[in-house]
Amino acid sequence: MPAPTISHVILTAALITVVFTVQVFYFYVVDNVWAEMTRKELKELSDYVADTIANLYFLLNATNTNPTLTKTLRLPLDISGSSYKLQIIYDQSNNAQTVKSSLKDKSWLSSTAWLPKGLKVDTGKTQIIESSAKTVVAGCQRVSSNIRIWIAYQG
Repeated sequence: MPAPTISHVILTAALITVVFTVQVFYFYVVDNVWAEMTRKELKELSDYVADTIANLYFLLNATNTNPTLTKTLRLPLDISGSSYKLQIIYDQSNNAQTVKSSLKDKSWLSSTAWLPKGLKVDTGKTQIIESSAKTVVAGCQRVSSNIRIWIAYQG
């Protein structure tokens, strides 16, 4: 009689171990899938803003005057249920490098999109944009021989 009881106990313990192990790996896979989808959404956001700035730059280069061009950005309220921030990354000489988007609570989850060379950031106008219902604009202006860009809240 003890042999069937011991095999039953071993089988039950193994079954419980398998159930918990499967749960751990399931949540690991789900978390990785969520992070990958969120990274793709952040990439789309960075690309959208960088492309908008590049289009403003090309429009400004097509004119002989020095207008200030702005475009209202249509940004999502959140990404994957989390708030995000958006900023233009630039060097010490104010040369624009990239547009970076990242989640506020998970800064390791971010994405960047390159900007055309030769653009300067207008540090007096540019802001770090955080997800909200506020209206956000991207702008471009020629100041002497430099093209200055920015993203900021409108008004």
